[in-house]
Amino acid sequence: MQQNRRRSRPVPTPMARVRHRHLLLLAAIAAAAAAAFLPCASAVRPFVLVLSRDDFLKDTAGAHPSLPSADGDDDEWDDFDDESPATDPLLSPSSWVPLLDPSGGSPSGYEPDLPPSDALFVAGVRAMLSAASAGDDAAFATAAAQIEAAAAGGHPGAQSALAFLSGAGITRPASRSRAFLLHKFAADAGDLQSKMALAYSYFRQEMYEEAVTLYAELAEAALTSSLISKEPPVIEPVRLHSGTEENKEALRKSRGEDDEDFQITEYQAQRGNTVAMHKLGLLYYYGLRGVRRDYGKAYHWFSKAVEKGDTRAMELLGEIYARGAGVERNYTEAYKWLTLAAKQQQYSAYNGLGYLYVKGYGVEKKNLTKAKEFFEIAAEHKEHGGYYNLGVLYLKGIGVKRDVMTACNFFLRAVNAGQPKAIYQVAKLFQKGVGLKRNLQMAAVMYKSVAERGPWSSLSRWALESYLKGDIGKALLLYSRMADLGYEVAQSNAAWILDRYGEESICMGESGFCTDMERHLRAHALWWQASEQGNEHAALLIGDAYYYGRGVGRDYERAAEAYMHAQSQSNAQAMFNLGYMHEHGHGLPLDLHLAKRYYDQAVEVDPGAKLPVMLALTSLWIRKNYAGSFLVHFIDSLPEVYPVVEEWVEDVLMDEGNTTIFTLFACLVTVLYLRERQRRQVAAANPQQPDGAPN
Repeated sequence: MQQNRRRSRPVPTPMARVRHRHLLLLAAIAAAAAAAFLPCASAVRPFVLVLSRDDFLKDTAGAHPSLPSADGDDDEWDDFDDESPATDPLLSPSSWVPLLDPSGGSPSGYEPDLPPSDALFVAGVRAMLSAASAGDDAAFATAAAQIEAAAAGGHPGAQSALAFLSGAGITRPASRSRAFLLHKFAADAGDLQSKMALAYSYFRQEMYEEAVTLYAELAEAALTSSLISKEPPVIEPVRLHSGTEENKEALRKSRGEDDEDFQITEYQAQRGNTVAMHKLGLLYYYGLRGVRRDYGKAYHWFSKAVEKGDTRAMELLGEIYARGAGVERNYTEAYKWLTLAAKQQQYSAYNGLGYLYVKGYGVEKKNLTKAKEFFEIAAEHKEHGGYYNLGVLYLKGIGVKRDVMTACNFFLRAVNAGQPKAIYQVAKLFQKGVGLKRNLQMAAVMYKSVAERGPWSSLSRWALESYLKGDIGKALLLYSRMADLGYEVAQSNAAWILDRYGEESICMGESGFCTDMERHLRAHALWWQASEQGNEHAALLIGDAYYYGRGVGRDYERAAEAYMHAQSQSNAQAMFNLGYMHEHGHGLPLDLHLAKRYYDQAVEVDPGAKLPVMLALTSLWIRKNYAGSFLVHFIDSLPEVYPVVEEWVEDVLMDEGNTTIFTLFACLVTVLYLRERQRRQVAAANPQQPDGAPN
């Protein structure tokens, strides 16, 4: 099994993991939206929540002081609030998005007549993005100086950007303490990106009280933002790589309207294909596969699909009218289309109808009994919105007797389906100690998963677009910015770019372009952060870096620790590596029995490892039965011989001219062999009799 090779550096021990106990309820927080559209490789790893009986409070009958009331105006707990799309303020004045998407219009902070610090910030970020694209280190340094000047003037967005540059060691010495201080100043001034960065910093340090406070605020902002609609996340987290290779399939499906599949779908829709009309409407409504969200086009194609009798589009038209997304809000029209969809057994439409009856919109009057019936119908057909809405009813005692345990169970079922509001509610239950025992670590993890769906996640779309257009420098800058905010996919993407395109002038270092050491250390830091968040491939690369001493001093014990982390997530390569380390006593006790156990586990997890495992087991047998023999010494010398052979192959065989000669020679030998075999087969089938032989 080929060893993966990446660079690394020493960093703090990974944060404590959630302990798995007796299984009572399994709730997977899935981060992939519209699974029918997303390839598995592009989805964010699901977080699995395992609860035991000990996690539930025994006495939930009494009213908790933080519980909402059915008839109160407690905004702290969701009470079927209006789901109006939020506007620019949620992006925060320091968002880079308007600079990346001028066609979207300028938010309030970017009018022509800007205060000096605002003008410096806008000019600095714009120049920085341009310099990253051009690979101009001098222009990048000038842009960073403009941002620093704006930060000195107290601009929170500039302070946030400067904190990012300081933490990464870009155009200045790396300083985590200075980065933290700048993020703190910016967060205190209301900068949401810095709040994300601070929350992630607290989270890594296991300061859960502080992390929960920030992540709860950010999660609430995410839920009310215009980027959240029916299914999260609208901004799809696409991995640029699959293992060590580029993830070509996921990238191909992320090219938006330039994708061939999209163009075929559009052509079929224009020719009257109902399925294509519905699919096109979904792409525009949710902004999937790199397609820019366009409610107007979504409404157009859903209307066309409804004219052709598509019942699924009826429900979405009802939702569009209820939200006022691309059309004037009209609850009467919403009720009409949702009713038609429900009659056609589109059971998720019952959630919309229940909401209208709870609020009394588009109907004669509020009817909580009917609302509950509709939510129950949706839940009976495994619609996660039904679970969530019933949870709200029982938590607040709306139309039913308050029952916190029943509310918890409904919320947890919705969490299992990846419903973001349910994740938020369960996080709040853990935070407040309502129904569930107070658990700030779990609350932080769940709030974080919701907060990462906020409007600041839109940077990933621009990073991906830049990468697809070949603008690797800008892609690296944007992914690095998101990595600072705690996005695991961005961390691994930025690290992969640094490793894959290391020879190109795209990495900005302390002074000019990155040195090889700076690039190795930065990539390793990113891989380590990704491994802390469950990326076993990242942990594997860290282990390789320590094992081979690439970018850091060789450290077998740290390598074993990283491999153990990857092995705990069923990574076959890590299992094989641990077996090898036990076989040779590298960083782990020399133990041939444990080595065999790890080798066996590797082939159980990945049948493709059969050949290398067979060779490894043969080596174990030889080592056990012929200890100290020439064969054992020969096997132990292979790691030293291999680099020499590899260098010869790269320098001699892989030379273009030599490769052509060797290829022609191999073809000639193959032809001669096949002709000789054919001659022998013919001779065997038609044996010639010697002259004069008797008949």
